[in-house]
Amino acid sequence: MQGQLYRTRNGATKISNNRNRFTVHPTASILHADALSFGFPDAPNKTLFAQLSFDLPPGVTLLCGGEGSGKTTLLQLLAGALLPTAGQLHIQGVRLAETRLAYQQQVAWWDPRGSAQNEQTADHIFSTLAQHQHGFSADLLQAHVAGLSLAPHLHKALYMLSTGTRRKVLLAAALVAQAPVTLLDQPFMALDRPSIDYLLEQLAGAARQPDRAWVVADYEAPMGLALAKVIELGG
Repeated sequence: MQGQLYRTRNGATKISNNRNRFTVHPTASILHADALSFGFPDAPNKTLFAQLSFDLPPGVTLLCGGEGSGKTTLLQLLAGALLPTAGQLHIQGVRLAETRLAYQQQVAWWDPRGSAQNEQTADHIFSTLAQHQHGFSADLLQAHVAGLSLAPHLHKALYMLSTGTRRKVLLAAALVAQAPVTLLDQPFMALDRPSIDYLLEQLAGAARQPDRAWVVADYEAPMGLALAKVIELGG
């Protein structure tokens, strides 16, 4: 089913498509999603998304919605970790359906609930990034390590870390990758106050970047953060 397009009084464009609502401030696009559909075969309602089309502009997009609305699943689709059952995703001309690895290299995404990196140390994760991400900066990494108080934990495997510290390692990796698209799933969860403040500073800078798109998936917008777009699921 196609969504209805209409104008709001503040000039933003909204697309209403059954359960999902998109608030768009028209601008250049970093990522384009065209008619995405996805569902889990064993789920009671097998279709989670149907015919979703939207663009991610530069700056910070809020992806919000209630529990079970599909925020993490949509991030996994945008990252190329899951493949849509129908539709297309591309980042500045790199199409997921044609070159999955090249597409994934355009995205910074670490699943904070996943276990793939549990045996790896923070140092190993960062050194792998240095080899594969063109935007990697050792100076920037040191700034994030300091800002998130990670220095005492660099040589520890992730399974040895507290939930908050493990999340900070993955946040630092996402921040230092400097990918065209950065996806953050509930990034403030389990963080200490200084780390929350540091992340807010980084997102405030991200909101002004003209050539990178950031997606923050959470229940509400971070206080005071300028948003380029809001995608609301389950509305």
